[in-house]
Amino acid sequence: MDTVTLDSPGLLSRPAGKFKVILINPYELGRQPFALAEPAAWLKREGLEVACLDLSLQMLDAEALAETSLVAVYVGMHTATRIAVEALPRIKQLAPNAHLCVYGLYAPMNEMLLRSLGVHTVLGGEFEPGLLSLAQRLKNGQNPATQIEPVVNLNKIDFVVPERSILPELQRYTRLELPDGSKIVVGFAEASRGCKHLCRHCPVVPVYQGKFRIVPVEVVLADIRQQIAMGARHISFGDPDFFNGPTHSLKIVRAMHEEFPDITYDATIKVQHLIENASLLPELKKTGCLFITSAVESVDDRVLAYLAKSHSSEDFNRVVALIREAGIAFAPTFVAFTPWITLEGYIELLGRIADLDLVESVPPVQLSIRLLIPKGSFLLQLPGFSDLIEDFDPGLLGYPWRHRDPRVDQLQIQVQSLVEQSENLPRREAFESIWHMAHSALGIPAPALPQSKNQQPAPRLSEPWYCCAEPTHQQLQSF
Repeated sequence: MDTVTLDSPGLLSRPAGKFKVILINPYELGRQPFALAEPAAWLKREGLEVACLDLSLQMLDAEALAETSLVAVYVGMHTATRIAVEALPRIKQLAPNAHLCVYGLYAPMNEMLLRSLGVHTVLGGEFEPGLLSLAQRLKNGQNPATQIEPVVNLNKIDFVVPERSILPELQRYTRLELPDGSKIVVGFAEASRGCKHLCRHCPVVPVYQGKFRIVPVEVVLADIRQQIAMGARHISFGDPDFFNGPTHSLKIVRAMHEEFPDITYDATIKVQHLIENASLLPELKKTGCLFITSAVESVDDRVLAYLAKSHSSEDFNRVVALIREAGIAFAPTFVAFTPWITLEGYIELLGRIADLDLVESVPPVQLSIRLLIPKGSFLLQLPGFSDLIEDFDPGLLGYPWRHRDPRVDQLQIQVQSLVEQSENLPRREAFESIWHMAHSALGIPAPALPQSKNQQPAPRLSEPWYCCAEPTHQQLQSF
């Protein structure tokens, strides 16, 4: 890990007594975080001094934190929140006089826990106005013992061009790995926030409640432009769903391709949206789309109904064919272990991945993901679901559950252990190991896997995408 000093680009040296804000990102899949760069731009526009710290690349700096008036920690995913909870005592120790704020998707869901850990302000949804209001009140000498900013703000806001110059350089973040073995610097942009769908397991839903907010085209393009100037040759769109507003998204990629015809990109798009907008896929390919990530989650229609995914098992097959026909790579993601999965169902999932020749497209971590149920999850509204779960566990930041068949839980532990211990194992080798594990758990011999028609690895980011998984020991010690 690199230690941040006051002379580093991430934390600037400042005269004593000046009001200072530090924005901290615990972890975001190896991305240079928009959710630090955007509020940093808001704060700097009002004359406030801002520094950013990314714990995935940097360590907490005692001298800088000691001089800070406001520390705001961004929690955009479960892993980041777990790391933040572990880091908060150390932050409080290093910044004893600072006001502590936690903001982002997972902040409102864990408000009570965060306040019990000494957090003064909790912000979710469109958090920039609340963060600016808080900073201005603190700078003016007010003591905000009571939070007046809304915990969740879903009002439309005026996005500005993110301030990325005070973040670690793009070259230090995840790379795009191409089939020929080359690695390319990646920029990260967001064209929208929130989602208009209500998938029951999704962490976006409890906060945004089916709403989404677009970032103006000109702001997105300006952000892309500045990242290309910083060395990016591929843009990864971080929207929960790039086709929540397909017209908006197409305007962005058309303009980007016209200005930068050699720049490629990837995006996350719902299975349902890919089918409904199949006619747009050739244009995505034409404008530089290399691959599409999609939360398939399961090949069991019963599980898909519980999750309210709005697609069927057969739709998975259909979308694979549509994307291949367009010449775009597909990166499906899964919640492999749920209270409803069976050993037979898990083997069926593996078999479908193999039959569709997607082994190289699925990072092994996707085959270990266990359903996480945070506070406010819409799964809690399912009749009888409370019978499947235990009381909320603040250490887990969710409701634990045990499968009625202990062999399923044991298999999940084995798969997760394999993934953690075999980080650099080729995907097909890892898949074959999991294939044999699953059949062994069921007590039956494993048939030979079908031969892959394409031995080349798919284009991928060096850090696999996943919605939520347990943080590693190394991540929890990163601060």
